[in-house]
Amino acid sequence: MVFEKMAAIIAEHIGGDVADITMDTTFEELEVDSLDTVEMVMKLEEDLEIELELEESFETVGELVAFVESKLVTP
Repeated sequence: MVFEKMAAIIAEHIGGDVADITMDTTFEELEVDSLDTVEMVMKLEEDLEIELELEESFETVGELVAFVESKLVTP
């Protein structure tokens, strides 16, 4: 669920095809900078109705997805 939402947000943001985005795709390959990442995470927060605090940078879509999924798990 998180990957699909993130891929859709990225594709919309960069004007690309969601089918070209995988868990191993790097943000560098997508030509996405840290500001773009913050904007996309804000959109994801809105869609998932959660708050995320980015404490690190992520190289791949999968790393960001794993981070978001870890925040969705409730103790």
